[in-house]
Amino acid sequence: MEIIIAATKTCPHRPLLEKILQDAWFPYKVFYFENHPELIKKYKLKHSPLLIVDEKVESIGMPEMNQITELISRNKDISENRVSKRTKNHMIPININKDPDLVEVDTTWGSIQPMQAAKAVLTVGELEMFHHKKINLPIIDARKPDTFEEVRIPGSINIPYDKIVERMNELDKNHPSIFFCNGPQCPQSSTAIKNLIEAGYPADKILYYRGGMHDWITLGLPVKRL
Repeated sequence: MEIIIAATKTCPHRPLLEKILQDAWFPYKVFYFENHPELIKKYKLKHSPLLIVDEKVESIGMPEMNQITELISRNKDISENRVSKRTKNHMIPININKDPDLVEVDTTWGSIQPMQAAKAVLTVGELEMFHHKKINLPIIDARKPDTFEEVRIPGSINIPYDKIVERMNELDKNHPSIFFCNGPQCPQSSTAIKNLIEAGYPADKILYYRGGMHDWITLGLPVKRL
């Protein structure tokens, strides 16, 4: 399912619609009318925002919650085969009895992400992350500040996925940056990557660590906690 928010850059409703999609764990792309006039021509609409799903306009302006619920029911993917979601979940593996070598993993949250975040973006693993860190190349934690403050990979820089385009000038265009978030079922870093590429950032300067905090912690690699 391909979800696109088409909006003007000044649309006050776009952030709210993004938050709704994020809460539903939907990966999505943001296309601005200013950069994509062909969308106005294609859909013959100038309203902002538009919610477009698989090239069909699902809502003009903000969708009703029943439309979001219906989208969730249509989102048939591998995640349907997973165990039922817990009432209270945790995205990041936590230590059991404060034992540093034993963690509890919540398997129920989020939506399983593709191995590749975007075309021409290489997916990397822990060995690449380790060597990237060793030579002081940039590693970008695309999570929200509260989760970053709770636990992080040492040396990583926090630029939240929903702020990445406006803070694009903080990235090092001379060297590739590795982007990560909470793990294989978290869309935050892949959303950041898609939005960066849409904004013109070079794909060959982006690397995607899909394993995120989930795999990093479960493999016993060092983290920094509060």
